[in-house]
Parts: sequence; C-alpha cells; structure tokens
Amino acid sequence: MLLYGLHTVRAAIENPERTLISLKVSQNALARLTDGLELPKGLAVDIVHPRAIDDILGEDAIHQGVMLKTRALPLRKLDALNDSPLLLVLDQVTDPHNVGAILRSAVAFSAGAVITTMRHSPAESGVLAKSASGALEYIPYIQITNLANALEELHAMGFTSIGLDSEGPSAMEDTLTGSKIALVLGAEGKGLRQKTRDTVTALARLDMPGQIKSLNVSNASAISLYAARQFLAKSA
Repeated sequence: MLLYGLHTVRAAIENPERTLISLKVSQNALARLTDGLELPKGLAVDIVHPRAIDDILGEDAIHQGVMLKTRALPLRKLDALNDSPLLLVLDQVTDPHNVGAILRSAVAFSAGAVITTMRHSPAESGVLAKSASGALEYIPYIQITNLANALEELHAMGFTSIGLDSEGPSAMEDTLTGSKIALVLGAEGKGLRQKTRDTVTALARLDMPGQIKSLNVSNASAISLYAARQFLAKSA
C-alpha cells in the first residue's frame, strides 16, 4: 500500500510493526522528513520531483512531496487492546475521512483501540492513513466480524458500552458509569443498527442547545471521548 504526507509517513517509519519497502521523496520533503528522524538503512530511497508522486497518487492527493510504499499492518483482534479504560466502537462508519479523523481523536484522548466491523467500514488505505495524520500507527485499529458478539466480549472484560443516539433516553453525562467505558457510534444518517442498540449497556444522547441537534460522527466521537475521559479521571 502507499502512504503519503509528512506526518503519516514519519509515523509509519517510526512504527516497528510496519514493513517498509521504498520511499519516494522530493529533496525539500526529505529535509523536513529527516529532521530528527534517521531513515532505516535498508529502506530504498528515490529522490524525485513532486510531479512524479502526482503521477502515481493523482493530483488531488496532498502528499507534501513524500510517498512510502509499505505493507499493511497485521490484522488485529480484541486481544490487541491497549491497557486503557476507554474504547471507541464504530458501527459501520464507512467514510475513510471520518474514520481517520476519529482515529486522531482516539489517540488524542488515549483510547485503547478503535473497533469496527470487517464489512461496511474502510480497510487500511492511503486515504485513511492521511486523514488520521499518523494516528493509525499509534492505536490498534481492530476489525471484527460480528459487532454484537464483540460488545458482549467487552462486557465480559468489564466495559460498560454506551451507544450514542440523538434520540437516546438520557444525556451522555448522566449515563456514564463504571471504570471502563466503550463508546459506540453509528454511521452517518442511519445511526446504530437495531442489533447494536439492543446489545449496548445503555443508549445516550449528546444534548445540543442549538438548532442543529446532531453532529458529524467524527465531531461526536471527539466530544464523547472528552466527556468520558473527564468522567473516568474524576472517578479514579
């Protein structure tokens, strides 16, 4: 796969789980990339004009003069969870830009993983990695086959799962409970599937005082992560 963008490529090079193949980079981008970073000795580096990268990725890709060819990260299961009392679970969120932004927020709030489904969710890609701006390298991106079963496994591990729903019976801040929390967010438009709604510990809403009562899923994830992190800090 092809990764691009300075933050994305730098994080991938620093990730010991990445298998690196080759690097195409402009002279200017190389100076910025290697500022405080030593490239691996075995990595093939090709100094090119930025247009050469445009020819490969297309002119719409904001590559900043750097493109890394690498193998995808290994598929991860629930046993790859980081030791964190906070998780984010996505129910068929399909847009890689949204998922990338969600990964960034999850890393910012030190979540233990972003868990999503194998179907109807984006696989690892250059677009996803660029949108995550390096976050894909810092947190397990776990794709499971059955979300309801995965939620039950999380419950067995001691997690309280809270599904975000604009029609939820209670405000999120009144629903947070326990010492380990898994936030569950649904796709744009259709929200959580019925099976997911039936499986989570509780449904909650983000109260919006303004005329618009719902948010983009990436914005909703950031707000809910902040609220959950504040609750966990006060409860510790």
